[in-house]
Amino acid sequence: MSRNRDFTRVVPNIKDWPIYKLSNEKEQFAKLFIERSLEQIRLKTPNKQQLEDELVKAIYLENIRLKQNPWKVDTKEEKEFWYGLKKNLNKRTQLQTSNRDNSVFESIVEKYAYEILGNFNEKTYDFAETATAQAFNRLLNPTRLLGNYDAQDQASKRIHVMGEVDAIRKLATKGTIVLLPTHHSNLDSVLIGWALNYIGLPAFLYGAGLNLFNNRIMGYYMNRLGAYKIDRRKKNSFYLETLKTYSKLTIQRGCHTLFFPGGTRSRSGKLESKLKLGLLSTVVDAQQLNFTNPISKETANQKIFIVPLVISYHFVLEASQLIDQYLKARGKEKYFTGTDSIPSTTKFATFFRKLITSKSNLALNFGKPMDILGNLVDKETGESIGIGGKKIDIKDYFTNFGKLTQDDQRTSEYTRMLASKVSERYLSENVVLTSHLCTYAAFEILRKRHKRLDLYGLLRLPKEDRIIPYDHFMKVIDKLRNEMIEMHDAGKLVLSPYILNSNLDRFVKYGLNNAGIYHNKKTLFLTKDGNVSSEDMKLLYFYHNRMTGYGISNLF
Repeated sequence: MSRNRDFTRVVPNIKDWPIYKLSNEKEQFAKLFIERSLEQIRLKTPNKQQLEDELVKAIYLENIRLKQNPWKVDTKEEKEFWYGLKKNLNKRTQLQTSNRDNSVFESIVEKYAYEILGNFNEKTYDFAETATAQAFNRLLNPTRLLGNYDAQDQASKRIHVMGEVDAIRKLATKGTIVLLPTHHSNLDSVLIGWALNYIGLPAFLYGAGLNLFNNRIMGYYMNRLGAYKIDRRKKNSFYLETLKTYSKLTIQRGCHTLFFPGGTRSRSGKLESKLKLGLLSTVVDAQQLNFTNPISKETANQKIFIVPLVISYHFVLEASQLIDQYLKARGKEKYFTGTDSIPSTTKFATFFRKLITSKSNLALNFGKPMDILGNLVDKETGESIGIGGKKIDIKDYFTNFGKLTQDDQRTSEYTRMLASKVSERYLSENVVLTSHLCTYAAFEILRKRHKRLDLYGLLRLPKEDRIIPYDHFMKVIDKLRNEMIEMHDAGKLVLSPYILNSNLDRFVKYGLNNAGIYHNKKTLFLTKDGNVSSEDMKLLYFYHNRMTGYGISNLF
């Protein structure tokens, strides 16, 4: 891991940040946003009957949503709006698309647009900048509850920012950055926000679940820090097209943006391999539109740079709940939870003691920047680099018989290509920590020992069958580390310094101590006899999954 250092702001004046300018012109942008959304929906519903069908479907789905899955953030006015549309619709004896229906359709899109729209406030950002550093310092150094110190400096010693930071800082002044992070914890968003501020980048636009706005305080700050709202309950085409239009337009405006392409937190603990193509396609669309239909002279032909970001934790706060959700969805009747779900006072005390005394570190690895086709780009100029190191102009990939054209089918294909490249980069940019290696080795040893058991049988192994002789564990770890070092040297993954530079006993001890340290039950530990075991096979499986995808299970 590279040593953290101090960074100056790439763009010193906040008023020059794209996100600030967008917020300052909010009403003007909202008008364009609504117009483009209406245009896009009309393109997808070219005749009156199709538009009528989508209108009826939207009203029907929205009334079901409000009745079956209400949230605190749903307002009285919203309920009245959708109920009123349904009531008027039921009064009509024959459904026909009229001027009135067009008015209803436009009012729906306008309502969605103003719900999605984010905001940015300079004073709130300045306050959050300090508060976030303080909060992280309390989390990572919980024994230091009092005293004057530099919270930003303390946090930077525990959160290792790695990778192509210098290149990204340069490219942020030459085009638009779209950051695509892995997603394993609710801590991710705040952590990324801290890291972007730490390396001196302007604030990024990001999507936040509308349910998070149920909390008034959280909603207040997110609404003033660049968050636009995403309501995953809304499945109708009007909403989805409006949301995608917002993403396209803001990227076209040059707003640096981040979203989680996996769509949600990884329930299994694995690195994301199947990415959601909806928002990802808006990035490809935005690049195409910068060539064919730019939003302004300043952004005409502007390049969009894709940056994968891999976050590596020794622990995930919500691991128990996440793996439960994954196993229930996958195993159904094969999976059941035990009755001992409430921790005892002793176990809770042990958990709290570990919380306040642990010294676990985190790593954020900013990957190699790419263009929207997945080609690597020159770190200085931003030019795309093709096969054999040849510089290429991606504008050529949006032409047909020498002319720039828009092509939805081509966009779909480029989106799939980009998703595949990002998934590959997640594996190669993954920072493998000591706990990852230890949990992977332990679970695979037990899997091979009990070949006849399926996954759910393994998860129910009695305690006496989970014990792994220490000498055998060390032999497997030694073999696994040697294989990992070869992969590290080949650029297939990134190993932490503890794995690369420590002797075997030291790094294994560190890995065992840090494996899921924030949980009541020990993910891995040494028994009184000096052997390796686990108190929670589900957690062991969850953390083991981080290393799947490399094809190394045959080593066991």
